[in-house]
Amino acid sequence: MCLARKIGIVFKYALIFHCVGRDVLNISDQSFVFTGLIQTLGNLTRLDSSHLKIVCSGMGHARLLQDMELGDSIAVDGVCLTVETALANGFIATASPETLAKSTLGTLAEGAKVNLEGSLRVGSKIGGHFVTGHVDGLGRLETAIASATSWELRFVVASAQVARYIVSKGSIAVNGISLTVADCSASGDWFTVAVIPVTYQETNLQYLQPHQAVNLEGDVLGKYAEKFLNLGPKPTAQEPDIALDFLAEHGYV
Repeated sequence: MCLARKIGIVFKYALIFHCVGRDVLNISDQSFVFTGLIQTLGNLTRLDSSHLKIVCSGMGHARLLQDMELGDSIAVDGVCLTVETALANGFIATASPETLAKSTLGTLAEGAKVNLEGSLRVGSKIGGHFVTGHVDGLGRLETAIASATSWELRFVVASAQVARYIVSKGSIAVNGISLTVADCSASGDWFTVAVIPVTYQETNLQYLQPHQAVNLEGDVLGKYAEKFLNLGPKPTAQEPDIALDFLAEHGYV
């Protein structure tokens, strides 16, 4: 398949998602995704090898607890967990061995501060970007430098599976926080973000120490675009080819 056609396919699906995505996704009243806007902080403790207890401790916890029900999905440092027991001040959830092995939830210290976000509801504002709660891999904080208006954090990424989705000015979820990549290497093995004071102060970014691990999730739209470019649908006789002239005429290139 020619490059122009692949580009056209990606644009077609991106436009469909952009224009009607919300209507298509709002087909039920179930929660399905997160936005990377942290609602409150919590403290994590281990009840046993798989059960985690999270007690809400930050500002904004009242709304999270008020809306929380048995079976709800809550992002804990960017990891989607299911509420199995609702408590007056938090909840209990089970983390599978794979989740514990592939995220920071398996190594966090007792009482560690974790970011909490309830899943997106129908009609809710999408203030960050679509975050699935399925962590791609780990990164590590290298430096955190305060400026007059923000904090500049630099992370290193060891896994190529994560690095491939890191692009300059693209979206990245760090411990469940929707952030914009300010700069990065060509391979994505390091990147920087500029964090405004309110985000820094109301999330666990303020507690990170150099070389501490963080959960990373790349932009899911980039993953779909990658798949369409690599595979793409099989052409049909009824489907006309999309050339670069067509894309230029309609303002896409």
